[in-house]
Amino acid sequence: PAARDWPRSLTHGAVAALVSAAIVLTLGVLAFSPLGPAAAQLGVPAAFVSVVVSAGVLALLSRCALPVGGPSSATALIFAALVARLAADPLHQAQPVLALMAPLGAAVVLMGLLQCLIARLGLASLARFVPQPVLAGFMNGIALLILAGQLPTLLAIETQVWQQFWQQFWSHAWGPQGLAAWPPVRWGALFLGLGTAACIWLVAWRAPRLPAALLGLVGGVLAYHAALALWPSLAVGLGPTLGALPVGLPPLGALALWDNTAGLASVQRHAPFVLLAAVLLALIGTLESMLALRALDQQVGHRHNGKTELTAMGLANMAGGFFGALPMVHLRARALLVLQQGSLGRRPALGAVLASAGLLWLGGPLIQHLPRTVLAGVMVTVAFSLADRWSRDLLLGLLRRRGLWHNDARSARASLAIVASVALLTVWQGPALGVATGVLLSTWVFVRGLNRSILRGRRNASALPSRRIYPPALEAMLAHQRQRIEVLELEGALFFGSAERVADEAHHMPADCRFLLLDLRRVTSIDESGAMMLQQLELRLARSGVALLLAGVAAGSSHHQRLTAFGAAGSAGSPAWYLDTDQAVEAAERRLLDAGDLAGHPASNAVALADCSLLQGLSVSQQNAVFLRLKPCVLQAGERLFDEGDPDDGLYVLTRGSVSVRSASGQRFVSFSPGTMLGEMAMLDGQRRSAAAYADSQSEVHLLSRTEFDSLALADPVLCTLLYRNIAVHLSERLRTASMAWRSAAG
Repeated sequence: PAARDWPRSLTHGAVAALVSAAIVLTLGVLAFSPLGPAAAQLGVPAAFVSVVVSAGVLALLSRCALPVGGPSSATALIFAALVARLAADPLHQAQPVLALMAPLGAAVVLMGLLQCLIARLGLASLARFVPQPVLAGFMNGIALLILAGQLPTLLAIETQVWQQFWQQFWSHAWGPQGLAAWPPVRWGALFLGLGTAACIWLVAWRAPRLPAALLGLVGGVLAYHAALALWPSLAVGLGPTLGALPVGLPPLGALALWDNTAGLASVQRHAPFVLLAAVLLALIGTLESMLALRALDQQVGHRHNGKTELTAMGLANMAGGFFGALPMVHLRARALLVLQQGSLGRRPALGAVLASAGLLWLGGPLIQHLPRTVLAGVMVTVAFSLADRWSRDLLLGLLRRRGLWHNDARSARASLAIVASVALLTVWQGPALGVATGVLLSTWVFVRGLNRSILRGRRNASALPSRRIYPPALEAMLAHQRQRIEVLELEGALFFGSAERVADEAHHMPADCRFLLLDLRRVTSIDESGAMMLQQLELRLARSGVALLLAGVAAGSSHHQRLTAFGAAGSAGSPAWYLDTDQAVEAAERRLLDAGDLAGHPASNAVALADCSLLQGLSVSQQNAVFLRLKPCVLQAGERLFDEGDPDDGLYVLTRGSVSVRSASGQRFVSFSPGTMLGEMAMLDGQRRSAAAYADSQSEVHLLSRTEFDSLALADPVLCTLLYRNIAVHLSERLRTASMAWRSAAG
């Protein structure tokens, strides 16, 4: 099967070379256009050498999905600037060809050397970091350039007349006088070209296995010559054919330096301009090729090696430069022509090289009969194939869903604006400025988006209370004080582009705010600017009587290390840095209580047994009856009170210290302060303990076992009813606090 596939692959490449011959011819003339009438005599052979010698070396050395190369409009324009500089030299007047081709070949050889150097330095992979909107805009710009280049051919208007019209049009500022100079249009040529494009699209749609481009080309050629045979008067209306081509190789390029004093003298006289042109050609050619390869990879599901491909391209340009070739880049237009026919790999690339060589030496009599408008019609389909699908689907998806101007489409609008900007600048000023501007715009949008998205949420501690259970009096006080604790949840990178957003948000705090808590749990990284902002923010807030608390800064964590390294850790290890938001909110709650009317109550770390929530509202005799049934127990810091899965042994009243209920992994579920009770749920429903309880510090608890509670119910039902009421009130207060937090969070 592989042996049988060779002829088909070679044929597909040959068809692509034949169809894209119009591009090669046009760019050859463009590159040498400063020479005037002599442009075709040197430009056409030089362009064909680039698709034979340079592209042949590329096809042999490359490992990409479709290693096809050729000249591009951007590199041809840079080359033309060097041609104009050389043509103005009096030395060129004396020995025009030798004095011209040697420095031009030297520029292409230097371009190849620089590309190899860029590959060696590993800079070829930079193209992979070009944002998707920039890549999409680049491909759309190239598609527009190809379409614009086919317009005069489709309308059967001579290039010189077309250029004169646009010059006059712009000089009259789009006025009626400019439109009046519109050249006469040959409608027959337009219908034939668009008919060829329609034929290719129809075949590709109805019979995708057939070579649509070849069938469309053959059909267009037959229709053209059949119309001329039947109606010879249509010769002008259908437009010209390609005409006779220069045959053979151009005069040698860089190789002529070995025995050509005129060429060597020209290189020496114009060395700065030759070097500048080589640098520009290397940069623009590399950028254009790497972007084209990346776009091709997305289309065929391949992944190229930038270093390998750029090295192969550099060696190919060096080889072509010795023989007077134009600068070569990865020619995605030719690659798509091959891809449309269903081929991939080196074989169709070699087929294109062989077909181009045949056209250069033997195909003049045949290719001169190809109608220009038919080739233009084929290139129209190539231009539409080059257009980026991602940007098209993005635009259509927005229009189908909520519309382009919906608030949710802000980021998509920014992406489409970058696509349009890059495409228009690529058409107007070339790929270099278009891509550079697109990268800058993408960077600005990215930084602006980070600046906007760094703030994930904003709320006060009423919606995010700590997991500590306080006695009723303290909880009542905190219910009105938690709104003075402002919590900012951050997300993403805290760096120079987003730090000021945090500072701005901190500036708009409520007037009664006394604590600003920054939750850094979802912050991925902190740079020098972010660390400095935190340090300055802490000082500025302190002057206003507001304390800055940082949550998510564990000892030894990356945040702790970076803040310390960047000099923002003046309070490193101080209570202002906390493991999580829960601990930070609890610290702020305690400081609010210390500053309130109940100052000293929580700090004393002890509550009289009679003041605990279980015994609220009881008479002295009733309290004494309960005291007799309570069993005191002292716990050391870290000691376990009960474990997950333990059977119910009653409820505990905490009078000193702190007890936390934790998961098996150590995560805190809830903490209890002196004066509260815990374990009541297991006593009420008789189920096993749902989590483990540990003492945070030396603590004292009093156990009311189920046995004692049942005996108390028999001895004094009224007292037992009051105890049930206090347990229910305790659970109700816990539920009310949670529901208030849920309501605040939902609002």
